[in-house]
Amino acid sequence: MFNFIDIYCERTGPGFLAEPINAFTNLAFFIAAFLALLLARKEKALDWRSGILIGLIVVIGTGSTFFHTFATFWAMLSDSLPILIYQITFIIFYAWRVMGWNKWRILALLGAFFFVQYLAALAPRDWINGSMEYAPAFLFLLGLAVWHAKNAARENWNLLAAAAIFSVSLVFRSIDDALCPQIPVGTHFLWHVLNGALLYLTARAYLLSARKPN
Repeated sequence: MFNFIDIYCERTGPGFLAEPINAFTNLAFFIAAFLALLLARKEKALDWRSGILIGLIVVIGTGSTFFHTFATFWAMLSDSLPILIYQITFIIFYAWRVMGWNKWRILALLGAFFFVQYLAALAPRDWINGSMEYAPAFLFLLGLAVWHAKNAARENWNLLAAAAIFSVSLVFRSIDDALCPQIPVGTHFLWHVLNGALLYLTARAYLLSARKPN
């Protein structure tokens, strides 16, 4: 649980400040959460659902900061689990409050997500630096983005923009290890910066399109 983990270029040994750029760029997540909070208040859309989404963005930033400072197994879990929880939560809330699906259709959608997640987990860990675990999130985001582009009354482009940003951030996450000799600090920090924008856009899409409670 407390064993040292070294999987990114910038980290060359143990130490709390051994990944200063990777750690600092987690600020992008907190900025995303703050901007989403401002939007929720402006749109009078701050309820328990939007609060959970915004709170999870804060938790993602906190967990990622832990991982890139402590670099232990428990810190890795604090990084990866909130990301998965946000993915599941966003799918549920979007299908429920934006698409207007009933619980059975939402459960079927979640079942499909978990099945694709299982298939992705079968891939070798060293494939594209472990980025295969994010393939299900990208595919489902792309699917929701197509629906959003066709049906959203406001800013129908923003989930497509989020999917485009996600594709680029996945590239930077995947090539981090391969480019260590050429770029000693790696490219993982760009994953943080771009994913901050990604999370803001997904939250924005929900906030602008969610149906008001009856």
